[in-house]
Amino acid sequence: MDAFEDKLGDVFIAFGRGRTAVLSTSEGGRVSSRMMSVVLIDGEFYFQTDRTMRKYRQLCADPNAALCADNIQIEGTCRELGHPAGHPEFCEAFKSTFRGSFDAYTNLSNERLFALTPVYIKRWLYIDGKPYTETFDIPGRVYELKAYISE
Repeated sequence: MDAFEDKLGDVFIAFGRGRTAVLSTSEGGRVSSRMMSVVLIDGEFYFQTDRTMRKYRQLCADPNAALCADNIQIEGTCRELGHPAGHPEFCEAFKSTFRGSFDAYTNLSNERLFALTPVYIKRWLYIDGKPYTETFDIPGRVYELKAYISE
């Protein structure tokens, strides 16, 4: 692994195997956000939703979306993968992390699975009590750590 991969791996470790995160989507210039149960598998973020929900319609209209969990901001592109039950690796991760949601929703006929491929990640850090931001341009494989300086 190189330095970029090491630093990105640190963000993935901080995110964990699964956690709740705010998902923001848009359609026709109107943005909406909601809490989601999200699992991380091989550098991609997976979540499920009912195809009658507004977020589903928005993701079909515009696959660009963002996740925010604590000090981690993730922008990316989503793709629909079909019914969640047809994806054993997702089911295993989702069941072990969000058992109640797995039991209540995963096998419903209208549920659909999405994967968000990150293209940009920003994380706030404190080093020696001072604020910093680290950013990742994932397609360009560019990592930056900058001290936050208020003007």
